[in-house]
Amino acid sequence: MKLLLNGFRVSLANAGRPLPELVARELGIERGSIEKLTVLRESVDARKRFSLAFVYNLEIELQLTERQLKRFLAAKSSLRPAPSRVPEEIKPGEMRLANPPVVVGSGPAGYFAALTLASYGYKPLLLERGDEVETRTKKVREFWQGGDLDPECNVQFGEGGAGTFSDGKLTTRIEDRRITQVLETFVANGAPAEILCKHKPHVGTDKLRGVVKGMRRQVEEAGGRVRFRAKLTGINVEQGRVAGVIINGEEEIPAQAVILAIGHSARDTYGMLHELGVALEPKSFAIGLRVEHRQGFINEMQFGEHAGDTRLGPADYQLAYQDEATGRAAYAFCMCPGGTVVAAASEAGMVVTNGMSEFARDTGTANSALVVTVHPDDFDPANPLGGIEFQRRWERKAFRLGGGNYHAPVQSIEDFLQDRSGTEPKLKPSYLPGVELTNLRHALPKEVGEVLGRAIMNFDRKISGFTSEPSVLTGVETRTSAPVRIPRDETLQAVNLPGLYPAGEGAGYAGGIMSAAVDGIKVAEALIRRYAPDGRRN
Repeated sequence: MKLLLNGFRVSLANAGRPLPELVARELGIERGSIEKLTVLRESVDARKRFSLAFVYNLEIELQLTERQLKRFLAAKSSLRPAPSRVPEEIKPGEMRLANPPVVVGSGPAGYFAALTLASYGYKPLLLERGDEVETRTKKVREFWQGGDLDPECNVQFGEGGAGTFSDGKLTTRIEDRRITQVLETFVANGAPAEILCKHKPHVGTDKLRGVVKGMRRQVEEAGGRVRFRAKLTGINVEQGRVAGVIINGEEEIPAQAVILAIGHSARDTYGMLHELGVALEPKSFAIGLRVEHRQGFINEMQFGEHAGDTRLGPADYQLAYQDEATGRAAYAFCMCPGGTVVAAASEAGMVVTNGMSEFARDTGTANSALVVTVHPDDFDPANPLGGIEFQRRWERKAFRLGGGNYHAPVQSIEDFLQDRSGTEPKLKPSYLPGVELTNLRHALPKEVGEVLGRAIMNFDRKISGFTSEPSVLTGVETRTSAPVRIPRDETLQAVNLPGLYPAGEGAGYAGGIMSAAVDGIKVAEALIRRYAPDGRRN
C-alpha cells in the first residue's frame, strides 16, 4: 500500500540529510523499512525568517505485512492511504465529424487541446498566426534591439503563445486532475523534472522554447498538423453552426468543430467575432506598472540571514491591497525573480510591458507588475470591446511618453509617490530597446494612479524598504488578462454558435499557463465526448 505523509518539515540545518533517514526517524522505524519514497510536493516555509524550513508532501511504500501496516496506520495519524491516480478515460461520442477539428492558437490552451485530440486519433489541424518558435525568438530579439515590430509575430503572437516570453511560472490556484498531465507533458518535452514536485515550479523562457518545439513534434507524430502564418480572419456559418474557417482572408478550410484558443491579445479576432454576432462579454482586468528591485534586497527581506543560500533559490513575493476609498484591489502580479522587463507590444504605436526570466533566474534583478483592477463601468459596459479600446488608449499614451519609438516611460518610486518627474531612478531599467524619464501618473487613469500610490505605501509596510531601496517603475502593464469573455454553454461551445469551442485565457476562462493548458484539455475532452474520431461511428 502507498501512504501519504503531508506537511513533513525539514529545517534548513537538516536539509542536506537524506529524506528517507529523516522520515524513518520521524516515524520511529528502521530506514530499511522504507521501500520507496517519492516527493510529491516541495515548498519553502519562509513565514518566519529565523526558522526557515522545507515542507514536503511524500508518498511512501513500507516493507510491512498487511497486519503490521494496519497497526502502524492506527498509531500514526500523520499517515493515510494514498488515493488512486488512475487517469480518467474519455469515451468518444458517436456524431459524425466530416472534417478534422481545427484548433486556433498555439499557446498552452491550443497546444494541449491539439495534443489531447491527436492522442485520441482526431488528427487536428493547429493554426498559428505567427511563426514557429525559432523564427519568433529571432524576431522578438530584433525588436528589443530597436528593430521593427511584426504585428503577427511578437511577444504575444507566435508558437507557444504569450507564456513563451515570460517567467514560465506553472503555479495555479485551480485544483484539477489534469494538472499532473500538463506537468508530465512539459517534462517529457524537455522541462526540468523538478517541476513535478516544486510548490512554485517554473520553466523559464529559455527552456520553454524547447518544450514548445517538442509539443509540436508530439502533435505531428500523433497525426495532427501544425501550420504557421495562418491567421484566422473569418468563420463560415451554415444553418446556424460552424461550417469552416477562413485563413489569411482567402483560404477556406471546412470544419464542423473549431477550438478557439486565441490568447488575451487577439484584438482583431475579437472584432471579427463581434461582427459575426458571436456573444461576447466585457470583463474586469487590471492595469498598472512594472517595478524592479535588486534581487538581493528581496532575498534579504524574505529569507533574512539565510539570503543567498543556494538551496532556497531567489525569493519572490505576493502583495495585495484593498483600497477603502474606491473599493479597488491592487496587487503584485506575475512576479519574476532574477528576470527582466520586456517590450510586449503587439500593435504599432503602443507600448506594453511584461516580465520575463530564464530558468536560472540569475539577472540579479527582481520585477513584478503592480496593478489595479478596472471594471466594465470604467470603459463602456454596453460595448463588449470597450476594454480593448481602454487598453489601447493607455498603451498609446505610454508610446508617446516614451518618445514614440517603443521606448518605455520610466520613473523612480519616490517621484511617482510625489506625482512629479525629473529624478533619475536609483536602479537601471532592464527594458529594451530603451527608456524615457517621465511622470508615469500620466500613463494611467487618474484613479488608478492614486490607488497604486496608496498600494505602494502599503507594500512598503509589508516589505520594509520597498519604496526606498534602489528601484524603478516602467509603464505600462495592460495585458494582465483578457478584457473579453466568450460565454459558453454546458457543452463548452459558444452559447450562440454551435461548433465553436472557446478555450483558455483569450476566451476568459484561464489566467496563466497551467489554467490555460487545463482548460484546453477540458474543451478537447468535451469535443471528444461529442464526436467520433475520423468521422467514424463507434
